Amino acid sequence: MVEALAAWPGAAYLRTSGTAYLLVNAAHVLGLSVLVGAILPLDLRLLGLFRSAPVAVLAPVLVRSAACGAGLAVATGLWLFTVRPAEYLANPAFLAKLALLAAALLTVALQHRGGLPTGDAVPFATRLRAAASLALWLAVLLAGRWIGFA
Repeated sequence: MVEALAAWPGAAYLRTSGTAYLLVNAAHVLGLSVLVGAILPLDLRLLGLFRSAPVAVLAPVLVRSAACGAGLAVATGLWLFTVRPAEYLANPAFLAKLALLAAALLTVALQHRGGLPTGDAVPFATRLRAAASLALWLAVLLAGRWIGFA
């Protein structure tokens, strides 16, 4: 399976074209930026900051923005993974990033399953999930940066 990913023409293209690799990597960073740039203000609002901005107004646009960023980050991340899949699977930082990413996505699912508040009052469970989300997404970013150093 790993060999098949590495043999995929898209992987070979990224390995042989510095420009293509640069552009896909930049798109990955852009996706992460949009994702985390949307999640952080929403989590901070749920934690009690920016109280003048109603959750009901912020949430729809930030959730959609985060979803777009996640889609771009996942698509480009998978493509970048194909360049050296065996090396990534042996990298503890990459494995940590995957575990943290799974936990962060689970937190998002739980937050949306619980429903976002429509009024000013934010239930404790929602605040707790927002704090976990904030910590997990920042940890995903750190683990991603760690990959190149592990």
